[in-house]
Formats: sequence, C-alpha cells, structure tokens
Amino acid sequence: MVTFLFVTGIFIAQEKGDQVEKLAMKKANNYVYEGNKLYDEDFIKAEMAYRKAISEQPSTVIGNYNLGNSYYEKGNYEEALFRQQLAIKHATSKLEKHRAYHNIGNILMQNKKCQEAVEAYKNALRNDPSDDETRYNLGLAKICAEQQKDQQDQNEDDKKDQDQNEENKDQQQDQQDKKDQEGDNKDDKKDQNEEEKKEGEDQKDESGEPKDEKQDKGKEGDQEQQEQQQPKPQPGQLSPQQVKSLLEAMNNQEQKVQEKINEEKQKGIKVKSEKDW
Repeated sequence: MVTFLFVTGIFIAQEKGDQVEKLAMKKANNYVYEGNKLYDEDFIKAEMAYRKAISEQPSTVIGNYNLGNSYYEKGNYEEALFRQQLAIKHATSKLEKHRAYHNIGNILMQNKKCQEAVEAYKNALRNDPSDDETRYNLGLAKICAEQQKDQQDQNEDDKKDQDQNEENKDQQQDQQDKKDQEGDNKDDKKDQNEEEKKEGEDQKDESGEPKDEKQDKGKEGDQEQQEQQQPKPQPGQLSPQQVKSLLEAMNNQEQKVQEKINEEKQKGIKVKSEKDW
C-alpha cells in the first residue's frame, strides 16, 4: 500500500532558521499540497508540482517521498526507488524512515529482487516494529527469496549436469574415434597381408610351387638333357672334345715346325753385292 505524507501545521511551526530558509520551506510545502491535489486528476501536473517543491527545498522529505510514490503508481520503479532513497537520506524521524523503507521493499519486489526487499522490510520494522503490513510483506519477500535461491541452485545443478554430459559425450567420442582408428589400422594390415599373400600366390604355379624355383629347375633339367643328348665316349675312344683339342695341338706343333724350317732356309741364302769386282 502506498501512503502519501501531507504537510501539517506542526511541521511548519517547527521550522527554524532564517527567513530565507523559512520562505523556501513554505513554498516547498505549498507545492507538495498542490501536487497531492492534482495527483488523481493529472499526474503530469502533480509531478511538476512535486519537482518544484524539491527545487525550492532539495532536502524536503515529503516532496521526494510523494514524488517517489507517484512514479511507483505509474510503473516507473527506477525513478521511484531513487526518490525514496532521497527521502530516507533527509528523513529526521523514524516514521519517515519506516514509510520510505516500506515503499522501497515494495519497489524491489516489483523488480523481482526479493532478497534485497527482505532487507528493506527489515529496516522498516526496525523503525516501526508494530506495522503488521510491513511484517506481512516481509514474509512474502522471504518466500520469494527462498524460491529464487532454489531456482538458482537448480539452474547451477542443471548446468553442472549439462557440462558433465558434454564431457561424457566428448570422452565417448574420443573412445569411438580411437576404436575407429584401430579398426582402420587393422583393415590396412589386413589389406597388406592379403596383398602380400596375393603376390606370393602369383609367384607360384598351379601346383603351388614357386615359379622361380620351377624355372631354375627347368634350366637345370635342360642342361642335364643337353648333356645327356651329347654322345658319351666309349671306353678306349676319345670324346669329340678331346679330338678337337688334339687337332688344335697338332696344328700348333706343325706350325712351329714350318716356322723353324723357314728360318733355316733364310740362313743358307747368300746375298750378292751390287758389283762383281
């Protein structure tokens, strides 16, 4: 509930100071009266009247308090909070502080700042413990603050669970990637073994023997066959190769003999001179 403060004759009678201060306070109070009258009819004019009151006397508690209530009714909670805080700053009585703190609690509840509202209502009760409305609002603020705390804790738990799930998913993905890599390595090794096996089979003939060995055996068999095809010398006879070697030796011997005969002939010939004297 919003409660407006009205200027009383007692308050004016208590004014002290010089004439300028008294005149400023009087003008401020008059503007507050004007604003209170205009509030239900024209909010804009009422707001202007409260501002004039504050301009004449910046420390006026009533001007800031009533202007703050006007902003609250119109839903301008930020400006309303600022004006109530100014009212508390210049307040001189517990009644003024109690009402300002109470209204601050209401503003904070509208802004969903429940824990801060709890503190505001507590301050209001410190200045007037008998106000049941403030005590009731304090109970509501505590329930709201507890719910907000539970929701915050739940959000934190949900975030932790989400982070844990993300971490588990990352670990599972890493394990899967590792398995896939191992599977690829096995496939590569299998392909390599199959390729080596295929190459080995290509090097074997239909009977399963290595082709190179078969070729070597074939060559050896051909050589043996050629050797078998050549006529073998009979006992007491010369082989063709031996005959060939013997003929070559005889030819060489005959050539040496002929060369020796030719040399002897050359020695026996006398050389004639050009003139016979």
